[in-house]
Amino acid sequence: MKIIENHAEFEALLGQEIGVSDWHTITQLQINQFAESTIDHQWIHTDPERAKIESPFNATIAHGYLTVSLLPYFWHQIADVRNLKMLINYGIENIRFAQPVVVESRVRLIAKLDSIANLRGITKATIGVTMEIEGEKKPAYTGAVVFLYHFIS
Repeated sequence: MKIIENHAEFEALLGQEIGVSDWHTITQLQINQFAESTIDHQWIHTDPERAKIESPFNATIAHGYLTVSLLPYFWHQIADVRNLKMLINYGIENIRFAQPVVVESRVRLIAKLDSIANLRGITKATIGVTMEIEGEKKPAYTGAVVFLYHFIS
């Protein structure tokens, strides 16, 4: 895990891979709970029996937004940004889903600092993200997340 104490330490990582998270298994329970929370019960996510027969993946797949919602969980495994007054999730940019995540797949996140700016004392960090699927050549998705860090001076 990378420890970041201030803007200068963050800025020193520009253009570099910050780290890689642990693997996480996407379970049917997790998919079902996400479906309940988002009211998205499409059968390709929630009906394992039908998916075995009708889906080209022969199993259910995770909601794309479920995999995106795991970004903070994975990011906190990669970087410990300290000395903060506040952190704001500012945006998600250019997420492209390249491959579905089949139930029981293991996924992890690779993070790279794409850009950083000091906005009058607030650090705006754009983190390039790739969610890998274990054993697959294509990632689940690529894109970027933008955080605003209010460091304690």
